[in-house]
Amino acid sequence: MSYTINRLLPGADIDAAEQRVRSALAAKGFGVLTEIDVAATMKLKLDVDLPAYRILGACNPSMAHQAIGLEPRVGAMLPCNVILRAVDGGVEVSAIDPVASMSAIDNPDLKAVAGQVREMLREVVEAA
Repeated sequence: MSYTINRLLPGADIDAAEQRVRSALAAKGFGVLTEIDVAATMKLKLDVDLPAYRILGACNPSMAHQAIGLEPRVGAMLPCNVILRAVDGGVEVSAIDPVASMSAIDNPDLKAVAGQVREMLREVVEAA
């Protein structure tokens, strides 16, 4: 089982890709709670140069509320991360597959919510 939902945005630069992803997330009711510029952090902390790499911590409040109501500790696995990374030919967008990330939790109701979020994130990646 893959743990991410992936798509290549051919010819895109990281800033344009990020705007496309943010718009697609918003269209599905997600907000971005956290932003990490991994390349900048690695340069600052380790003096290592990496291609552009960003992590957006996305949350759909309605779905998060449902999940937390079913499994109070599931917050340790939130938010849903979406990464953007520069690759040959463009930018790859990868979203976490919530079904895969929550597979260790034995709660069928939570698995159903994770399945709904998976479809929403698949649509986000496809729309970006």
